[in-house]
Amino acid sequence: MTIEKLIIAGFGGQGVMSMGQLLSYSGMIENKHVSWLPSYGPEMRGGTANCNVIVSDTQVGSPIITDDATSAIVMNLPSLLKFEKSLRPGGKLLINESLIENKTSRNDVTTYYIPANKIANELGNNKVANMVMLGSFLEITRIVSVNTLIDALKKVYAGKEELVPLNIEALSKGAEFVKK
Repeated sequence: MTIEKLIIAGFGGQGVMSMGQLLSYSGMIENKHVSWLPSYGPEMRGGTANCNVIVSDTQVGSPIITDDATSAIVMNLPSLLKFEKSLRPGGKLLINESLIENKTSRNDVTTYYIPANKIANELGNNKVANMVMLGSFLEITRIVSVNTLIDALKKVYAGKEELVPLNIEALSKGAEFVKK
């Protein structure tokens, strides 16, 4: 049985919800059981945002992840401080080290420090930092195929096709970074 319980968190406007939606949609395309549960702070852009994503080979009993996340992607320091404790021992923690100087307090999880904003800036657009993180996550977990995620991306960006190549490149750069 394969199950990934992922918490994605950051500031509103960092593409947290987009990552969760794309991952959920990709799981659906691959005929997996999925759930996506968004949570917003009182503000949208600039406020806190997180989502719980579950991708499983079996039915999902509850979309809520409390203290048994298999993975977490944190885009900012408040998210690290709030959600690192939600990971089960042996989980995977992906930290956007471009915005988070702190190291994790956990020594029982595998941690990846990814300079997502730096890589996105090198690609010419800071807004694809989320896709860098998602590319890293897919390379680490392989919970859905990259090709499926790219298909989902093309459907989500229908009418905005000019955004697709940059997002695909960001996914690739994120994957390359964690292969090192």
